[in-house]
Amino acid sequence: MGKVVPVPEGVLAREVFGPLGGIVEVGAVAATGTWSVGAASVGALVEGRREEVDRLLGMVRAVGDFSPPVMAIADELGYLREHQVTAPSLLLWSAGLEAVPSSIEDLERPETVRRMCRMAADLQSAHFLQAVVTAAVAAGTDVRQGAALITEALGLVCDLVDAAGGPSPATVFRMWRVAHLPGILDPRGKAPETGKAGFRAYDRELERLLMAV
Repeated sequence: MGKVVPVPEGVLAREVFGPLGGIVEVGAVAATGTWSVGAASVGALVEGRREEVDRLLGMVRAVGDFSPPVMAIADELGYLREHQVTAPSLLLWSAGLEAVPSSIEDLERPETVRRMCRMAADLQSAHFLQAVVTAAVAAGTDVRQGAALITEALGLVCDLVDAAGGPSPATVFRMWRVAHLPGILDPRGKAPETGKAGFRAYDRELERLLMAV
């Protein structure tokens, strides 16, 4: 299949890499075992899981048919390199689940950090799935091939946040379907029919792969 949605690949790739930034920050905090943002190391998490991270990026490239310059955006953004993890960044990744406190120390309490990490794990995993499906539909990637790669990629994403009590791939799929598909498939919406058909095809194939009894 050829490309069916005229969206710049750089835009599509950034939509994928953004949620991955949240995923690795949450994974790094959860890996401390103490819910301490100060002890979190994104660099250590990524290097310790280098083979999986590289495999994940390779699947993203294949699904979206992204060029090497576009894949380089992941490095340019710096999400996958060592950087400081802060409680305010977790607040953003978790969509403001917690109220903004008068003192940053309140936001850094372990029980608060744990809540933000669990919310962020759910939310960013669903955003990641939406982004990679959108990239696959835009690229016209074969549905069976694309869904198989997306399923594996989603498993790796869930593994990265597993210590945070993160969701399973099947749970992410169900969250994605109710949170994103209704708006895309709304008959009153502006999505082109070719795009809607692509999302419906991925929904069916992902359901077959992830929800099999």
